[in-house]
Amino acid sequence: MENQWQENVLTVEGHALHDKAHDPALKEKRRDCIIVRGLRVSSAKLGVSGECDVVEFHKDDAGVHIPCYAGTYSVVPVEYKHGKPKTGEEDHLQLQLQAMCLEDMFCVDIPYGYIYYGAIRHREKVEFSQESRQDILHMLQRIRDYIRKGYTPRMKPRKCCQKCSLRELCLPRLQKQESVKSYLEKRLSE
Repeated sequence: MENQWQENVLTVEGHALHDKAHDPALKEKRRDCIIVRGLRVSSAKLGVSGECDVVEFHKDDAGVHIPCYAGTYSVVPVEYKHGKPKTGEEDHLQLQLQAMCLEDMFCVDIPYGYIYYGAIRHREKVEFSQESRQDILHMLQRIRDYIRKGYTPRMKPRKCCQKCSLRELCLPRLQKQESVKSYLEKRLSE
């Protein structure tokens, strides 16, 4: 929202993990699977664009045609994360939004994708639901409203704030304190 960024050891390690995943020059074909890295995606319908870490195209009779390759393929996004699975839904929603962009680009339905977690060196299958699609549409609308108003929403401090690279910019500990408006109202009414 505010175009601010700050590095820490976790973001640097995350960049190292993503370097290979985001190398668009690395395209490979393994048996019946084409692996594309750093694929730019967009959806005019959703009004978003981004980049997928990895997209796998698996040979599938019900899939789509991929130029320069014989046959048809299903589309499976794979997101790489430095850490381990989180308790929140943020990773799953990010992956599903990538899938929604790919669906618009390839005119296909994508029922699932994967998240690879570097800390556990394992990928987790994520099934996409209609409910989470609606959640994403609602979130995109809220984000557009925030941008239009120039408003940065307050974050509820969580355990993950301790490791966040933006901690010193966001200052989550100050959110527990009384607002200036409330403070002034109390002092003026005394």
